[in-house]
Amino acid sequence: MSTLASAVGPSIRTPLPGPRAKAIIERDGRVVSPSYTRDYPLVIARGAGAAVEDVDGNVFLDCTAGIAVTATGHAHPDVVAAVVEQAGRFLHMSGTDFYYEPQVRLAEELSGIAPMPGPHRSFFGNSGTEANEAALKLARYHTKRPGVIAFFGAFHGRTMGSLAVTASKVVQRRGFAPMVPGVYHAPYPDPYRSSAPAEACAAEAIRFIEEQLFVHVLPPEEVAAVIVEPIQGEGGYIVPPDAFLQQLRELTRRYGILLIVDEVQSGMGRTGRMFAVEHAGVEPDIVTIGKGIASGLPLGVATSRSEIMSWPPGAHASTFGGNPVACAAALSTIRLLRDGLVRNAATVGAHLKAGLEGLMGKHPLIGDVRGRGLMIGIELVRDRQTKARATDERHALVQECFRRGLLVLGAGRNAIRLSPPLVLTTAQADAAVAIVDEALGAIGARR
Repeated sequence: MSTLASAVGPSIRTPLPGPRAKAIIERDGRVVSPSYTRDYPLVIARGAGAAVEDVDGNVFLDCTAGIAVTATGHAHPDVVAAVVEQAGRFLHMSGTDFYYEPQVRLAEELSGIAPMPGPHRSFFGNSGTEANEAALKLARYHTKRPGVIAFFGAFHGRTMGSLAVTASKVVQRRGFAPMVPGVYHAPYPDPYRSSAPAEACAAEAIRFIEEQLFVHVLPPEEVAAVIVEPIQGEGGYIVPPDAFLQQLRELTRRYGILLIVDEVQSGMGRTGRMFAVEHAGVEPDIVTIGKGIASGLPLGVATSRSEIMSWPPGAHASTFGGNPVACAAALSTIRLLRDGLVRNAATVGAHLKAGLEGLMGKHPLIGDVRGRGLMIGIELVRDRQTKARATDERHALVQECFRRGLLVLGAGRNAIRLSPPLVLTTAQADAAVAIVDEALGAIGARR
């Protein structure tokens, strides 16, 4: 395992997928839901740090982190030790009906890092979508208002409440109507695709809410909450101008609307701050957390100011939410983030972004490189003047990277995302840039 943890670049020994991988994929096809999205035939056997090995012995550099989940790297020894220790004590006792200290300690730790003034309370679920469901229910309960505003391009989850505020891809909603009522969507500012300067781009989005939604279809006094990603994840790793979040905060305060910030993908140190919203200096009413909080164990949290989370016993609960083993993993994760991984995300992320930006002069397919910390997107275009979306080329880039031993995923219609574990080194970042360079070269040669 130590050899794998020290891997700088990939090592592909067998043609992909290898024979063992093929056999497992065939078995999967017979018994597992076809609704899952698998971009390439990776069958993982083990992982350490920012590297994973498949069942045929091929080693990959992982710039997905299990969709931004393994914040401390694969199988971090401190997290594993915390999990083993807690598992030896007890695996489950349901924090909705009983008490145990790991859940209390985690709530205390979250209060110490929450991006808004305390005191705070936290609700524990099993995933990001559960965290968002809790936040939406809490907002309606606290305000006694029905309406919710979300944004085009947003992804908040696939359960019915979270799906109603999601507006990323139509495939995620097709066949599941009617959605939960009372939800309205507004444009999310995209500086790359806007013809206006950043400040004006932000103002346009706010104007749409005030001059369209509030004038024509949605009385502001009936809006419980606005839910927003400080950086859109599935939507394309879009970084809005700081002014957008700042003006959104002003708008919500003016009308007594709660601001829910979805930090499921962007939180827990990924952007070089504990939470991405901190870059804009904005303090939400409710923050939702998932993915990276427990380094791979299922956990989702909605944390709010204490006076907001005043619902009575039985109003909302989760049998497995805040599982003691997941809480132990989260406590270890937060400790590691504080002890240097947030700082590493900022430093190595800047190095990785600069390396990718350096490829723009060589590869005209790259229209934009954007992101913060180790949350970086590359948007591909067929022409930089028209910004025509290079969707087929994006799919090809994901595959070319995989064949060369680099794991990346798509985001939006024509971008790829790099969201590696926060233990990524500068040497590994350089290896990732070299593979992206080579993969883009192969695609350019075919064009």
